[in-house]
Amino acid sequence: SRVDVQIPNVVTSVLASYRGFDTFGEVAVVFTAVVGAMVLLGGGRRRDTDEPIGRDDSTRPDDSTRPGGSPGGEAMANPSSRRPVRQNLILRVVAKALFPFILLFALYVQFHGDFGPGGGFQAGVIFSAGWILYGLVFGLADLQRALPPRWVEIGAASGLLLYGGVGLLSLFLGGNFLAYAVLDPHSPVHGLHRGIFWIELGVGITVASVMVAIFYSFAGRGKQL
Repeated sequence: SRVDVQIPNVVTSVLASYRGFDTFGEVAVVFTAVVGAMVLLGGGRRRDTDEPIGRDDSTRPDDSTRPGGSPGGEAMANPSSRRPVRQNLILRVVAKALFPFILLFALYVQFHGDFGPGGGFQAGVIFSAGWILYGLVFGLADLQRALPPRWVEIGAASGLLLYGGVGLLSLFLGGNFLAYAVLDPHSPVHGLHRGIFWIELGVGITVASVMVAIFYSFAGRGKQL
C-alpha cells in the first residue's frame, strides 16, 4: 500500500514526493539555462572593477565643459545625482543591516518548508536576493570577493547532483528512483521526510547559485558593451 507522506505543507509533499520526477526536471532546466547564459554572456569573469552596478557617471561631461554651462551647475542643484551608490552611507548601513536577516529568513524558509509556506525554490530566490543586494550596493568586485564565481558554479551543479544522488541512493537500496521510503528501513515515513529534506536542499542550492550566476553574467558585461 502507498505510504502517506504526512507533511503538513501540501505543496511541498506534492512537489517533492508525488511530482519528484517533474521537479527534478525543473531543476535540470534551471541549471541548463544558467549554463547557456554563462556561455553566451561570459559568466561575469572579465570585469574586475570596484565600480557599483548601475549608471556610470564617470564618462558624463561636467557642466563646466559644456557650452554655456556653469561650473558645477548640476552638482550644486542636486549633489546626490553624481554620488556613486557605494558612497551612499544610508544605503550601505541599511544593506549591511538587512543582509544577515535576509539570509537567515532564507534558511528559515528552506528548513521550515515541510510545515509552512516555503521550500527550495522560494528559499533559493530569497538567499540569492540578499547577495544581489550586497552586489548592487557595494559593487560587483566586492561581491565576487565575498562569493567567488567558482563557488557559485559549483553550487549550481552540486544542488542538482544532490537531488539526483538521492534518487540513485533509492535505487541502490532496492527501491524506485526518488522513492524515499527505502532511505529508512525502520520507518518509511521517516525515509520520505529524509529524502524530501535532501532534495529540497538541493533545489535551494541550485536555485540560489543560478540566480547569482545570472547576476554575475549580466553585471559583468557592463563594461564590455
